[in-house]
Amino acid sequence: MIKGKVKTVLETDNPDEVLIQYEDKVTAGNGRKVDFPEGKGEVCCKISQLLFEELERYGIRTHYISMPTPTSMCCKKVDIIPIEVVVRNIATGSIVRQTNIKEGTEFGWPLVEWYLKDDEKDDPLLTENRIWAMGNYPLRDMEQTAREVNGIMGKIFREIGLTLVDFKLEFGYDSRQNLLLADELSPDGMRLWREGKSFDKDLFRKGEGDIVSTYQSILGKLNG
Repeated sequence: MIKGKVKTVLETDNPDEVLIQYEDKVTAGNGRKVDFPEGKGEVCCKISQLLFEELERYGIRTHYISMPTPTSMCCKKVDIIPIEVVVRNIATGSIVRQTNIKEGTEFGWPLVEWYLKDDEKDDPLLTENRIWAMGNYPLRDMEQTAREVNGIMGKIFREIGLTLVDFKLEFGYDSRQNLLLADELSPDGMRLWREGKSFDKDLFRKGEGDIVSTYQSILGKLNG
């Protein structure tokens, strides 16, 4: 069993598969702010299911297999690459704090950034040279997939009246060394705006609203 910040990974009878349990928990600031809202695990699991299934229909290879319970996913077991891939369509968050790029700047060509997946180091921004020194990672393959995911998810959210501002992806290798999109795809790991208002985990970060009811409204529209 591997217990993460908001998900628990459990072994199954199949050595190539795991069960990922979505917990009723939300964190921010790499775990420095925590709450346990009822129903969050289920709504994040169901949104992730819909998005993984839609990406699979477009030919994106993911770790998703099925959803045996409302709060758990059966997934291919992967060795996670220790690099988080962030795609930015509009400037907000850390890129505004750390540069002179103004809040709300729209990028004509989405930015793809790399961050070390390490909470103890506070997930620092990486350069490609640093990544090459770290090891042999498939940066170009991850970037291409991330841009494809951006196009697909951007269209999905536009159709329900939301703008996909930015999002985080994780990748891993399965037992046959296939590179797969992994982790989860929910408003916990992306920013969604409508007329300047947040419909994502920023509501929790900034104490501006109830994320569960907001996520449930997104799920309802995605199902609609």
